[in-house]
Amino acid sequence: MVILALDTSSAAGSAAVLRDGVVVAERAGDASRTHGERLPRELMAVLEDARADLHDVTTFAVCTGPGSFTGLRVGIATIQGLAFAQRKLVVPVSAFEALARTVNLNPRTREPENPGTSPVATWVDAHRGEVFACLFDADGRVLREPTSLSPAATLDLWLNNGLAADAAIRFEGDGAIKYAAVIRERIADATIASQVPLLAGTIARIADAARERAVTPHAVVPLYVRRPDAELARDRKASTTTQGKP
Repeated sequence: MVILALDTSSAAGSAAVLRDGVVVAERAGDASRTHGERLPRELMAVLEDARADLHDVTTFAVCTGPGSFTGLRVGIATIQGLAFAQRKLVVPVSAFEALARTVNLNPRTREPENPGTSPVATWVDAHRGEVFACLFDADGRVLREPTSLSPAATLDLWLNNGLAADAAIRFEGDGAIKYAAVIRERIADATIASQVPLLAGTIARIADAARERAVTPHAVVPLYVRRPDAELARDRKASTTTQGKP
């Protein structure tokens, strides 16, 4: 079983190859260049690291978001094209789930260890003063569905719906790092990650453990949580134009 996984939810992103349950190659992308410029070359490079060929891949896996709208579209389209050409299935994995799973990775070996007992909050920077947020229990079950709100509003929503202010929550993601001060004001015992981990290896592991999620390439869709900025800008422009008519 060989899985080729790709994450383009961030500027750098990552790619990984898993063979027979073990991640044998994982590399970060070049954040100084766009995903459109780098793909599919970076996928071929990680396959070379793993001493594998594209024809060896039995399943593809891709991050569906949330994250960079353009990056997600490019990454998903790349995997769709490769999977279609190879007549293989794709396992879609959200950035939320991948971030939550990285909590249980050994920092040295990058392999899974026994899960902890604390909830895991995954925060992705949504820009415009907001975070894409989701809350999981220690076993990976969703406690709070994804939202796109300000950091303070996100915590207010969670605290008003049963989350204890003294809960020992682990926060992961670039949104948690960016808004660490807001988190510490509301959740005294929160633990906040100091860096954003590579996600492709974890995405590959999730795909390996959940092969029943595999779908045909065209069935993979991005997880945006909120509408893309381009659509919102188009609606604002249309609204302004309409209001300006006599």
